[in-house]
Amino acid sequence: MNEREQAQNLPEVQMDSDVESRLSLRPSKPPNPQDSPPFPPKKPPSIQRYVRKDGKCNVHQGNVRETHRFLSDIFTTLVDLRWRFSLFIFVLVYTLTWLFFGLIWWLIAYLRGDLEHEGDPRWTPCVNNLNGFVSAFLFSIETETTIGYGHRVITDQCLEGILLLLVQSVLGSIVNAFMVGCMFVKISQPKKRAETLVFSSSAVISMRDGQLCLMFRVGDLRSSHIVEASIRAKLVRSRQTREGEFIPLHQTDVDVGFGSGDDRLFLVSPLVICHRIGPRSPFWDISKDTLSRESLEIVVILEGMVEATGMTCQARSSYVASEIKWGYRFTPVLTLEDGFYEVDYNSFHQIYETHTPTCSARELFESQIRTPRLSLSCSAESRNRTSAISLSCSTASQLSQQVRRRGNENQEEQLERNGDLANVEDESKL
Repeated sequence: MNEREQAQNLPEVQMDSDVESRLSLRPSKPPNPQDSPPFPPKKPPSIQRYVRKDGKCNVHQGNVRETHRFLSDIFTTLVDLRWRFSLFIFVLVYTLTWLFFGLIWWLIAYLRGDLEHEGDPRWTPCVNNLNGFVSAFLFSIETETTIGYGHRVITDQCLEGILLLLVQSVLGSIVNAFMVGCMFVKISQPKKRAETLVFSSSAVISMRDGQLCLMFRVGDLRSSHIVEASIRAKLVRSRQTREGEFIPLHQTDVDVGFGSGDDRLFLVSPLVICHRIGPRSPFWDISKDTLSRESLEIVVILEGMVEATGMTCQARSSYVASEIKWGYRFTPVLTLEDGFYEVDYNSFHQIYETHTPTCSARELFESQIRTPRLSLSCSAESRNRTSAISLSCSTASQLSQQVRRRGNENQEEQLERNGDLANVEDESKL
């Protein structure tokens, strides 16, 4: 037994020794920092939008306890439901009303004994050929939908049946008006019209008429136009007041031409909406470097009436700080063809880079104010220098003229003296 145990234990010892020898023969490798980074890569922060690019508001109403307010406006509640729930309620309401009045017709026939005297020619039932609940249900459908096949007919010997017929006809008309009205309003909603109103995928900031401007582009893909179209924009950004109050998602108006009337659009071809960054603009102190660090969102709203239906349509979109391109302009999309203008929507979202100052609008305005002062001071100094030079030149010319006059006078005096001396000498000789 000892030999067998030694034989059984021998391979295990050999295996252990082989493993140890293999481990000992492997050279140790220094850790490579590229293979195993000390810190996992940081994921870029997710952008939390207030309004999504498709125009839907990213806000969910929670903890609403006053649900009875929705029932007080049941029509709008049914219109706002999804299509699956609207169709389910549509079918359910009609089915319940048919079943309810069918049950009442069956009770009238049961209480009067019409079911017991079925086939008796001497008995006048309330409804002819009504022999059970199924036939009562079918008669309820025929009455409410005014089909009237003629097989089941109410008789004049049943007063309660006549009253029930009046009630079901009136209530059936109300149910038809309510449900058909809900479905018609839901079908004719102009929400789908907003699908053909497009906004540029990004906004740009560049110079226009010597001033920094924030611009984005809108367009209409349909041939039927939007009547009385208007555009407005809101800047959504959290801020803190001087007293320390924190206001989340504070909304500020962004002027896109309200005072000049540029916000009212004739949207036949794509238009570039411009916001001039002035002292009252919320972008007055924002530069290219600070824009990338800002947590803001620009919500743009386009409203107008649909030309075909006359209903008001609204399209929305938004731009976060990463979607605002500094130093770019939009590529032109309108070209003149033979007798008409053509819009190339392939270039609708395209932009190209242009020379734009990277400073804020405030700094640009202050630098433009300083430049005329320097030019005025330089012009005044040059004027003083030229006047001084002209004065010095005039004084020098006057002095030279005086010197010349004095020289001429001295020469004349010298000639007179010489003439007198010559006369004296002549007289002495004589």
